[in-house]
Amino acid sequence: MEKTIAGAQDTQTAGHIPKQRGESLLETAVRYAEERHWDVFPGTWLEAVDGRQRCSCGDASCPAPGAHPARPDWATQASGSATVVHRMWQQQPAAAILLPTGRTFDALSVPESAGFLALARMERMELTLGPVTLTPDRRMQFFVLPGATAKVPELVRKLGWAPASLDLVSLGEGAYVVAPPTRFGSRGAVQWACRPTPANRWLPDAEELVSPLAYACGRDR
Repeated sequence: MEKTIAGAQDTQTAGHIPKQRGESLLETAVRYAEERHWDVFPGTWLEAVDGRQRCSCGDASCPAPGAHPARPDWATQASGSATVVHRMWQQQPAAAILLPTGRTFDALSVPESAGFLALARMERMELTLGPVTLTPDRRMQFFVLPGATAKVPELVRKLGWAPASLDLVSLGEGAYVVAPPTRFGSRGAVQWACRPTPANRWLPDAEELVSPLAYACGRDR
């Protein structure tokens, strides 16, 4: 698994790779706004309750503790201004870093096992990838150009699959991805399978990635 992540990154390490190790959530959120021009908004956070880490939302059975929107109007809260982002995390330094989709990027979400299979296939095809996240709940999100949500179902059908038969989810307007190094409760932190670098600033179109992703999801069923 580590070899696969490293291989995916080796093809895209030209230029400066944004730091994360040792950085605060505030510094990382500001970096996303400054260097990638991504809109960012703060989510929930983890709190110690009776010696255990609980989500700030107060739900003891929260499915994504410390890693989901903290308010219903989160879409209007998101900002690409480094000054605004800095101010938001100053108010709550432990807040999750969340990135709205449907703006500067969409994301194609697949199970982790299918994602690694697809990454290996994409490397053989010499496809240019955008950033890819790996979450503790065993999902991978491949960043693509906005508009993927409208395209993906028909693209999947053309490949001979029924969209509902594959665990291939397109995240567009009204959705979000959880960004590294946000933590999912006690399950660990979100990681980059492919880091954002100057080499992958220009994102692929969904059409370029759907075939290997659909193939991997079909194998993974």
